[in-house]
Formats: sequence, C-alpha cells, structure tokens
Amino acid sequence: MRAETQSTIEAIRKSLSLLGQRMDWQTAPHRLEEMNAMIEAGDLWSDPARAQKLMRERQALSDAIETYRRIDTDLSANAEMVELAEEEGDAELVAEAEANLKALAELAAQKELEALLNGEADANDTFLEINAGAGGTESCDWAAMLARMYVRWAEKKGYEVELISESAGDEAGIRSAAYKISGHNAYGWLKSESGVHRLVRISPYDSAARRHTSFSSVWVYPVVDDNIEITVPDNEIRIDTYRSSGAGGQHVNTTDSAVRITHLPTGIVVTSSEKSQHQNRANAMAALKSRLYEMELRRRTESIQAQHDAKGDAGWGNQIRSYVLHPYQMVKDLRTGEETSDTQGVLDGDLDAFMAATLAMDVAGKSRAEAQSEG
Repeated sequence: MRAETQSTIEAIRKSLSLLGQRMDWQTAPHRLEEMNAMIEAGDLWSDPARAQKLMRERQALSDAIETYRRIDTDLSANAEMVELAEEEGDAELVAEAEANLKALAELAAQKELEALLNGEADANDTFLEINAGAGGTESCDWAAMLARMYVRWAEKKGYEVELISESAGDEAGIRSAAYKISGHNAYGWLKSESGVHRLVRISPYDSAARRHTSFSSVWVYPVVDDNIEITVPDNEIRIDTYRSSGAGGQHVNTTDSAVRITHLPTGIVVTSSEKSQHQNRANAMAALKSRLYEMELRRRTESIQAQHDAKGDAGWGNQIRSYVLHPYQMVKDLRTGEETSDTQGVLDGDLDAFMAATLAMDVAGKSRAEAQSEG
C-alpha cells in the first residue's frame, strides 16, 4: 500500500477516534435508546419546550451515530479493497478505492470539526449585526461588502437569511444592518466573527486613487430558545418609534413603525424596521434578550478566554481580521494566523477555513484551561 494511502487511512482513523471521544461512543447507542423510550412515552408533549429540546438532542445524537458507523464501515471496505486490488494488480480498482478514501477523509475531517460545536448555544439560530466604523462613505461601502459576504456564506450553508433592519449610507453602502440567520449550528459557526474587520484598498470613491483603510464591526449573538427564560423588567428598557431610513423605493416606511429598544442598565440598543410596528417590537425584544443571553455566555467563558495565547485572544470589539486588496491580495486572521490570497473567494463567502481555525483554537484553549484548573 502506498505511503500516501496509508497516511489517508490514518487520518480517517484519527478523526474517528476524536469523533468517538466527543460523542462518548461507548454509551451513545444506550443514550439513544433511552431518548427513544422517553419520546414514546405518552406524557412527553405535556411539556412542549422539553419535548422539542429532547427531539433536537435525539436527532443530533442519531445523526452522529449514523455518521460514525458510516465512516467506520466505508473505511474498512475501501482499505480492504485497496489491498485486494493491489494483490490482483487491478490498477483501476486501486485508483477508485483511493479516491473513495480521500473523499472519506474530507468527510471525516468535516464531521470532526462539526463535533466541536457543542457549546450551550452553538446549535441555535443567530443574529448578525454589522456597523460601519469611522470613515464615512468608505466604511459604509465596506460594511455593505461584509453584509454581502456573510449572506453569501449563509446561503452556501443552506441557511435562511432574514434582514431585520438596515440603515443606508449617505452616498453608498450601509451604516448598519442586522440579520437573523436560521439553521443548525448557525451561531456555533458565526460566533467567532464578532470583532472589527479591517479593509485596505484603492478607494473607488477617491478621484486621486489613493489607498484607504476602512473599519467595520461585526457582532454575533444567539437566538434564545423558547425554553431559556430571560426576564427584562419594563423599568429597565426604553422603547422609541421612528421612521425607517432604508435603501428607498417601496421599502421606505411612511409611518413611525420602526422600533428601537434601549436596555438602560447595559446601554444595549437594538432596532427593527422591516415589518409592522407590532412585529418590530417582537423582533427587537427577541434581539435584546439574545444579546443579554450572549453576555451571560461570554461572562462564563472569560476565564477560559484569558488563558488563550496572546495572539489567539483578540478580545471582543478588537480587530480580528485584515482584508488587503492593495498593494497585494491577502486576507489574514490576526488570532489564528490563518490566511489566503484568494480575497475574492473570501468576499464571496468562503469563510469556513477561518471559522474552523478559530473554532479549533478555542477548543484547544478550553482544553488547556480545564487541564490547568484540574491540576
């Protein structure tokens, strides 16, 4: 067997081993049987929130078990096929089995990475906010480019994207935009994108064709499950209505239907301006509760984040990634060192490599912190 093929087989076995550890393979089938028994019980739906949570957990565990078994079975079958084909001198069959193993290695690596998305809210839908920084038209245009990038990424994932609010720039782009992105693990994937994103390019708005640096911020927070109770007292919020300042045309509101909610203790401000005033109030309150929930999640993990390597912990609100379009082409994440010269691919939504690198770094940091606390 060729060394390259043996290396591919070992990579699949390593991914399988890590998958097994993540899902606790020894007890997983038994846990699935227990969940099935609970679902078949007649009183399950007397508590709808609990029932829905159990159904989601059961589906996730069932999918994980099925994936593990499929990879394990396909690995054995194709490894055996390579050996038999080599013994018989069947080069075509060897090539087919090796191609199968390469595809299986990619699948195993992807599933290994997805298994890392096991945080408290990772599976949830998510809110995504983008705000232009100082710099006028340049930053507003950059914010619009970021919005397009994330919408493209979400569409490639098969996620549903809903525009919650948008404020247009004076000359071009957007001052701000908020989206709700719905799909399994939407928050888990996007949570690492919070921070300041920096663009360096020759400005299309500068008649002298000078190089400009622009900044825009991204904020990601999970949509709160119905079974998570977040209480916001009326005396802690201020609700204002105003006329939307969208992109124009048929979408411009002619009444004060847009809603802004300010959380007085924290200063958090959320808006919604895409639907009726009643729906905007509901959207804005949901966003506020999600922001408060995200703050609590972040507070819990601050001790772990503090133990990351200096370059790996950019901190909330700090610069996390640079996109350089001139004098050379490079997108580089300042936390992980992940980089690519395919700037157009990134701006078209090819972000998985950056998210994967940050996710792996976060898990490594968590493991180190837990090991130090146990020691």
